[in-house]
Order: sequence, then structure tokens, then C-alpha cells
Amino acid sequence: MSLSKEQVQHIAALACLQLDEDEFDDIVAKLSSIVDFVDQLQQVPTDDVVPMAHPLDQVQRLRPDVVTETNERDAFQANAPAIQDGFYLVPKVIE
Repeated sequence: MSLSKEQVQHIAALACLQLDEDEFDDIVAKLSSIVDFVDQLQQVPTDDVVPMAHPLDQVQRLRPDVVTETNERDAFQANAPAIQDGFYLVPKVIE
């Protein structure tokens, strides 16, 4: 399926692209080749293909779930202008 110049002009208008007249022939050819390739991909039988999460058969390496940072909330809140019950108090911005 090849695209026509009018279709490319419509696509360019939808994408808010300003293209010169001398650019259209090149763009029509490039977009038509992309559409042809997608059509070719859609003809491949994929009925028996199992969906996969990753193209490589690898196991994801996970790090151990251990605490690596210390709790420094009190030190951080020492710089705050107002706190209450461990929370930062901020001025009301919506009335």
C-alpha cells in the first residue's frame, strides 16, 4: 500500500508540519516504505507464538531486600520551620 501525496499532505497538516513542495516526493517514498514494511509484518503468522515479557531468555537479577539507609528524619526535620507529629507543616495555599 503506497501513500499518495494528498495523504502525506493530510498527515503533515495533522502533525502541524510545514513541508516544502520539493520535500514531498522524498517523504512520500519514505512513509510508503514504512507502511509497506508494516503490511509485510502483519502477514507473518503469529497464532502459535507465546507472548513474552522479554526477548531474551534471562532471569532478572534482584538485589537483596535489606535496609541500606539509616533513618535521619529527626535530623532533616530539625531544619524545617514547622513540624507536628513527625510531619512537615506548610501554609495553606487553597482556600
